[in-house]
Amino acid sequence: MNTGRILTGLVLAACLQAQSPAGVARPPIGKPPILRAAEVKPGMKATAWTVFAGSTPEAVPIEILGVMKNAWGPKQDIILGKMGGRAERTNVAGGMSGSPVYVDGKLIGAVALRLSVFSPDAICGITPIELMLEINDFDQSRPPDARTPDNPNRRAAVDIAAPFAQASAGWTLTPIESPLVFSGFQETVIREFGPMFQQMGIRPAQGGASAALRATKLDADWRTSLLPGDAVSGVLVSGDMSMTVMGTVTYNDGKRVLAFGHPFLNLGPVSMPMAKSDVVMTLASAFQPNKVGNATGVVGSLRQDRHSGVMGVLGDASEMIPTRLKVRTFGESNQLLKEKDLKFDIFVQQKWTPFLMMVTLFNGLSGLNDFAEETTYRINGTVDMEGHGKLSLGNIFAPGETPQPAPMQMTFWWGDKFNRLFLNTVRMPKLRAVDVNVDLIPRRSIAAIESAFAEAGEADAGTELPVKVYLRPYRGGRIERTVRVKIPRSLPPGEHRILFSDADTLNRIQSVASQFNRFMDLPQMVSVLNQERTNNRMYVSIVQSRPTVYQDDKVMPGLPPSVANVMQNGRTGTRAYFTIPESAEEQQAVPFDLMVNGSYSLRIKVN
Repeated sequence: MNTGRILTGLVLAACLQAQSPAGVARPPIGKPPILRAAEVKPGMKATAWTVFAGSTPEAVPIEILGVMKNAWGPKQDIILGKMGGRAERTNVAGGMSGSPVYVDGKLIGAVALRLSVFSPDAICGITPIELMLEINDFDQSRPPDARTPDNPNRRAAVDIAAPFAQASAGWTLTPIESPLVFSGFQETVIREFGPMFQQMGIRPAQGGASAALRATKLDADWRTSLLPGDAVSGVLVSGDMSMTVMGTVTYNDGKRVLAFGHPFLNLGPVSMPMAKSDVVMTLASAFQPNKVGNATGVVGSLRQDRHSGVMGVLGDASEMIPTRLKVRTFGESNQLLKEKDLKFDIFVQQKWTPFLMMVTLFNGLSGLNDFAEETTYRINGTVDMEGHGKLSLGNIFAPGETPQPAPMQMTFWWGDKFNRLFLNTVRMPKLRAVDVNVDLIPRRSIAAIESAFAEAGEADAGTELPVKVYLRPYRGGRIERTVRVKIPRSLPPGEHRILFSDADTLNRIQSVASQFNRFMDLPQMVSVLNQERTNNRMYVSIVQSRPTVYQDDKVMPGLPPSVANVMQNGRTGTRAYFTIPESAEEQQAVPFDLMVNGSYSLRIKVN
């Protein structure tokens, strides 16, 4: 054990002792003596440490009421206590999770649960320290009930009851909701995505910061940070916007830190930046008391997120994804009016990263004075991947007849690309950087493919057929384009179709085909995403009644039925083929400075 660290902690504790109620000394860094739940008796006088404002914890008297057997699970007891002092007014507040509780200088556990709402008594549940110390012994297994954005209702059994259910159906021990502090986020973002966080047991809270939190650099004082009772945060997003979840430090042996006393997201092994925090205030409430604060500096990395708490390692670093978002506003004459450049880092986790990419993109567009209902959004992004080059993404989104606003459509489209990368079952992608530009165009730039006309209803193979195509824009005159469609020499005589379509019509089948292959590797997935068409073009394709076979990132159109049958019969469970009865061979892509949607088929006879 590092003697210097312990002495530093003791000196700090001595300095703070005069500020503590009744002269109770603040616990220092180091392994404390412990008192197991089996040794705890009703009537014992205990002291908890938690921050109500600022960064210095205050002593809170607790009267031990007893031990609830098996309340946290089989052979997992919970200690019940009644909080006094300042907590008697605030009640058991969000952010107190992990507040260490001592009896005669011995650590018994962490304040982690509340018993009810609207109660005049601040009754808390204390997770025994022996349960929290078990976290250090866990392997790399992942809990089956991890809380992730794709399935927010997977919560621990003790955490199912909502506050209103508690009020109406008696009392239930529930983990104290951890405040998720949004700094640099618009209120509209919290309103849109807040319900999903609440379903995962995380209470969204508006925050702020004196400077941008950077999760890629450790603070110089990391060795002496996060004493028991200090506020601690896990960092999901940092930089020009930040998203952090706040709790309290229970234990610090000089290297490892235990906190919360209940799961944060129950992800098992993680690698998330761990930061110091300041508490601005603690909101007193009989229904939903909560701490409001800010993460101030990264001092280590959270490594385990388990049923009885989280464990972090001081001095360790976590990889984040550097992300740059540039939002540009254009005028009616397409002149650049202004731009906003945002830089932030995003937590790496297969289900959380795509969700955080969505939330940060939506936030970058929210709250702009340039926003208007009739606005078109043009997005272009690059994803730099280690070992797989760059992924290029681009599209355009305009208001339409659907109830979902254009920026939200773009947000979900953006998140879907990362979902498909991170849910890859072969290997985990490693993203070096993400760079995205969004242009705001002050009009509804959208047109639907209406019809097409060819003077001749038949053509010879190998010749070109001029076709007029008509598009109907939003509140404008009809657009006419003449395209010359080349009839392939290999096209057999008979009836065929010329398909004029938007990007979604052609992307949809290939996207479904790629989902059929559960073992598609990253290079193939990157290739599929790079092949996706953008919807500011009209695509001209020749459709014939021959099957198309999709495998991984490969498209094999116009196969004779006999060949397609042989391929289907020779497929394997890991390399599935996806077949459709027709083949649409793309001939050309006609660019437009607007979003194209819809499709039209023109029948022709080939001689």
